[in-house]
Amino acid sequence: MKTETTISGVRAALRAARKAGKSIAMVPTMGNLHAGHITLVKTAKRRADIVVTSIFVNPTQFGINEDFDKYPRTLSADSALLAEASCDILFAPDMREMYPDGRQQNTSVNVSGITDMLCGTSRPGHFSGVATVVSKLFNIVQPDMALFGEKDYQQLAVIRRFSRDLCFPVEVIGVATVRAEDGLALSSRNGFLSSEERKLAPQLFKTLSSLRTAIEGGQRDYAMLAAAANTHLAKCGFVPEYLEVRRQDLELAGHGDKALVILVAARLGSTRLIDNLAFELP
Repeated sequence: MKTETTISGVRAALRAARKAGKSIAMVPTMGNLHAGHITLVKTAKRRADIVVTSIFVNPTQFGINEDFDKYPRTLSADSALLAEASCDILFAPDMREMYPDGRQQNTSVNVSGITDMLCGTSRPGHFSGVATVVSKLFNIVQPDMALFGEKDYQQLAVIRRFSRDLCFPVEVIGVATVRAEDGLALSSRNGFLSSEERKLAPQLFKTLSSLRTAIEGGQRDYAMLAAAANTHLAKCGFVPEYLEVRRQDLELAGHGDKALVILVAARLGSTRLIDNLAFELP
């Protein structure tokens, strides 16, 4: 596996492969890799000739008082995991390489509508930071496809939207959420949980699963169901931020909609957790 830290370096590393007509897949990450990330890399390896994984802790998607400074930087361990997963190129730029004029650069990518809800409400500017850095990565690497985890459901929808609207020639592929045996969605932020919080954390997915069962059983008062689920999470020790039943395109769900997704964000101690459960009604 090659490791490149500059834009010119990663472009040069890909030049021969692109000239030979080889397909290129990209897995953008912020590092501190876990089994979910490695699943993305292995899936990419099955679908493309060359896999590029980026590791960059992007400051522009962190808000005030969020965990940018304490976000784990584990480049050496991450590099070993990627090499074992047969990643071809690791692109690990620093801040100056990605934002030569500083993080407050004059150009940014804003996706309206789909970002004005859910995580976008409590994290203003977050999705603009995501859209901007992913756009930069797409332009740097120019992959044929890019793979993202479905745990970040709204983020994936945002990336699909701006890729379509801005005519990026990149196939955006969602990969199913990887979970621990107790149902907790794998996340780099799970490492911030205390041992007691980690025992409580699976209640998040259990609550989503119970809500799905109620909906499949015929209940359609989504506001009432969500309110009851939020109350349950609070009793379990969470501080709910939102829990909503939406259509899979993230529009508000109505009684006749069949393709649904339940989305949740809640804090457990100082750790913000998100999860979702998408399903189809008959």
